[in-house]
Parts: sequence; C-alpha cells; structure tokens
Amino acid sequence: MILVTGGAGFIGSHVVAALAARGERVVVCDHLGSGDKWRNLAKHEVEDLIAPAQCLAWLTAKRPLVKAVIHLGAISATTEADGDRLVENNIRASLDLWEFCREQAKPFIYASSAATYGDGTAGFDDDGSPEGLARLRPLNGYAWSKHLVDRAIARRVKRGAQVPPQWVGLKFFNVYGPNEYHKESMRSVAKQLHEQAHATGRLRLFKSTRPDLPDGGQRRDFVYVRDCAEVVLWLLDHPGVSGLFNLGTGQARSFLDLAEAVRKALPERKLEIEFIDMPAVLKDRYQNFTEAKMDRLRAAGYTKPFTSLEAGTADYLRNYLETADPYR
Repeated sequence: MILVTGGAGFIGSHVVAALAARGERVVVCDHLGSGDKWRNLAKHEVEDLIAPAQCLAWLTAKRPLVKAVIHLGAISATTEADGDRLVENNIRASLDLWEFCREQAKPFIYASSAATYGDGTAGFDDDGSPEGLARLRPLNGYAWSKHLVDRAIARRVKRGAQVPPQWVGLKFFNVYGPNEYHKESMRSVAKQLHEQAHATGRLRLFKSTRPDLPDGGQRRDFVYVRDCAEVVLWLLDHPGVSGLFNLGTGQARSFLDLAEAVRKALPERKLEIEFIDMPAVLKDRYQNFTEAKMDRLRAAGYTKPFTSLEAGTADYLRNYLETADPYR
C-alpha cells in the first residue's frame, strides 16, 4: 500500500487518482471537515482513510505492507499566524514521517514549497545543500515551516546519517487546477478569476507596488496540478532519484497573461480587467516574481514537457469549472 497524507486535498487527490488508476492500493490520511472535500476522492478507489492523529500508529501496525509514504498534508495558508499549529502539522509531522521511513527503509516523498524562496532575491535554485538553503529568507510562517524541514533533512544527509532508500522534497510553485475548491482564500488566482467572471464580468488583479513593474506584471511560475501528480509517479518509478527539486514549469508568466488565458477560455463573455490595491497585510510578504529553475529535475531524467498556462487554464475552466461536476 502507498500512504498519501493530505490525500483528500488539492495536489494529494490528484496523486491518489493517478495511483489508483494504475492499480495501486492507496491509503489516504487527511482531515475532511464538514464541507465537500470528500468529493475530491469520490471517483477513485481508496483502500482506507485514516485521521492524521492515527497516522504513525497505522504505519507502525501496517509497516510490512507499506510501499512508500507520500507526504503532502500540511497547513498551507500563507497567512497562518499560529506558530504552534505550524510546528505540529508542518514540521513535527514531516520529521516524524521521515524517521519512520528511515527506520523502515521506505521511500519518502514530501511537499516543500516555492514560498521558501522568500522575495526571490536569493534566486530560485533548488540547491539542497545546507549552505544553499541557508541563503533563503522565507516571508511567512508557512514558508518558514517548510524551509525548516528542508534544512533539517539537508543536515542529516550532509553528515552521512541513515536516510530513507529514496527521499524527495518537491518545491511546488503556483499550482492550479481541479479539486482546490476547499482551499478558500488560498484558491489559485485562476479559480478566483473564474469566480469573478461569473459574479461581476470583471477580472481583478493587484496593482503593482513597485515603480519598475506594471500593474498585473507580477510574474509567477504557474504549474498545472496534473503535471505535479505525473512527477510524483515518475519519482516512484525511479527509486534511484533522491534530493530536493523544484516543481514548476521553468517559465514565469504574468497575471495579465493568466487573465488573458481566462478570457480566451470563456470567449462568450466580455470580460474586462480591473486593477485593485494590494491589501496592506500582503505588501511586505508578496512574491512579485517566481520561476522554477528546473535543471536538477531534468538532469535526474524527467523529460516530459509541462502544460502551458493557456492549455492548462482552458482545460481547467472548460472541462471542470464550466461543467456540472468540477471534480477530478
């Protein structure tokens, strides 16, 4: 069996779907809450579903049957202010699962984040060494919690400590696509623009806070969620690959590009673009530019092209958000 923590979530549910589609026995560890998050799993075969508090006990009891652990569960809100919750859910859970996989010799793939790069002044090179990671300055508690785990693992690797037979950290960039609907304020801009298109007929983008950057000219590396799941499965199929890797497309695109992709995906609507002031709470912790350096993943052997922003947006809107059933 393969355990996927956060398996009912956004990226996790796509990984579960891909694993189930090829006949793997998948166990999901996640909170479902009182909303429709369960629908992220409803179309796929799931062997079992366990609560996060039961995760380590379940792994201990089932360890002979566990093939791998894919750890995608976390508090993902960049606005989370409760440091103790971040420690418990993002740091402690990750390092405890690392220890289990190390002791039991199980592959371990976990989610890091491009948020660890902070404002980007140190670049976006997925240098997994302690020295490379020490140069980064995360801008919020969520990013710091992910960065702490990356650094803790890097120190273990450098000093020659025993490690899982395969270990991979994935620095996800701006992921968008189906099954993100439970994420509330953390939904992708693509999803928020679609909602605005229906509600107001206008697409709202933040004004720039920098004189050298035009409104809507902020650029991000937007990566379609389907591509993320394909990379995870490729890693499972290549157990000799370990390390910390960026997971983006390698090409930054502007929010204006995204708005235009939404307009092209909804040609029957006459959508206007409107620029609004950035909330004060975001100004000092906003990433105006992200672009994944993809050399290391490519050098490891991953050759499949990534979905373009236009193709991904069109697929997301037309085949999911504009249908009666938007779930993957």
